[in-house]
Amino acid sequence: MKQGPTAGQYLTSAIIAACLLSGTAWAGQADKSAGVPLSAENPTSTQFQSCVANLKTRALKSGVSEKVADDVLGQVSYLDRVIELDRRQPEFTTTFADYLNRRVNEDRIEKGRALLEKHRELLNRVTAETGVPAAYLLAFWGLETNFGTYFGKMSVPSSLATLACDPRRADYFSGELMSALQIIDEGAITPDQMEGSWAGAMGHVQFMPSVFLRYAVDADGDGKRDLWHSIPDAMMSAGNFLNHLGWDGDYRWGREVLLPKQFDYSEAGLKRAKPLTDWRKEGITDAFGNALPDADVKAALIVPAGHEGPAFLVYHNFHVIMGWNRSEYYAIAVGHLADRIAGGGGLQQPPPEDALHLSRQDIEALQNALNDQGYDAGTPDGILGPATRSAIRDYQRSRKLIADGYPDEILFESLKITLSEPDKG
Repeated sequence: MKQGPTAGQYLTSAIIAACLLSGTAWAGQADKSAGVPLSAENPTSTQFQSCVANLKTRALKSGVSEKVADDVLGQVSYLDRVIELDRRQPEFTTTFADYLNRRVNEDRIEKGRALLEKHRELLNRVTAETGVPAAYLLAFWGLETNFGTYFGKMSVPSSLATLACDPRRADYFSGELMSALQIIDEGAITPDQMEGSWAGAMGHVQFMPSVFLRYAVDADGDGKRDLWHSIPDAMMSAGNFLNHLGWDGDYRWGREVLLPKQFDYSEAGLKRAKPLTDWRKEGITDAFGNALPDADVKAALIVPAGHEGPAFLVYHNFHVIMGWNRSEYYAIAVGHLADRIAGGGGLQQPPPEDALHLSRQDIEALQNALNDQGYDAGTPDGILGPATRSAIRDYQRSRKLIADGYPDEILFESLKITLSEPDKG
């Protein structure tokens, strides 16, 4: 069960996290004294400059030097593209197979293994100081920026100023802009070099500015916390962050498992953790059919692609990974990529590649239909969250279907819902 240091699109994840988290990787509640938000989608130059002037006042009050406040905020531009990306919602959902196969592929695995050898001394040092095994550090690095090959090309000060002056999330992004100014003020990076994603995620491991201020470290001893140009700083900072999120160096993230026939899928879900001993008694084995350890270690069962796809028992560190990005798909991808980099093999039960590509309209129709029949799917929002999955499971059980909480064609046919096109991958 124990595992040592070598246990066996890139920016999108960070952006989603920045939008969804509260109190974890991308969190940091901003002060209510944000710049004056703009009331229109296409503000006038005067409106934007007025907002920036208010942001400058706030920056000075928060301790940013007058020179940095003047120089940086005097050069920011309103970026229409940032607002466009912020408003964009994917029309169709990504299947687990699409998500995993794009992120955990042979090229990335081989590159990760090569970098494991190249940076072994550094990574061993990070593991010794933070408890985070090298393969996981590389997995985060690989998923966030494809090992530093793409950081994003947006001006972080301009992106954050644009979002801070937009009414939708002005408080949050005003706070991130203040953090970015403090980073420039401390000399970590120059304003023209501070480039990243449209939402302000930066450097090799795509930290938001507030996360940078709290967890970035100077590991190469040059007097700067540089997550753009220093791999030692980036890896140690990632390890430091994960350590503070509660990483347990004695255990892995989780494991693929095999479920017995007639398994009761109502036991699946991150909130239904129980000891490995109990899962073992229910006939769950590892991916090769071997008995699970008879251990009092809490694990939760997740089936991201339904009963036809892989099943995983996940441990405490899975929740730590979700502290970086609150997506089960992301956490599985990090864990599986780490296993592959460390020498492990592929999944014994790959996810089906012909799964439905559901639109938000499809999911909203599903939520409405479930609610109409007395199965509480929550407020219809087109997002397949825990409440909707629970309602699906209850409905499936009532119809003698496999109650895995997964929306397949049988479910939509049973509820007489016509799917959008295209309805399959």
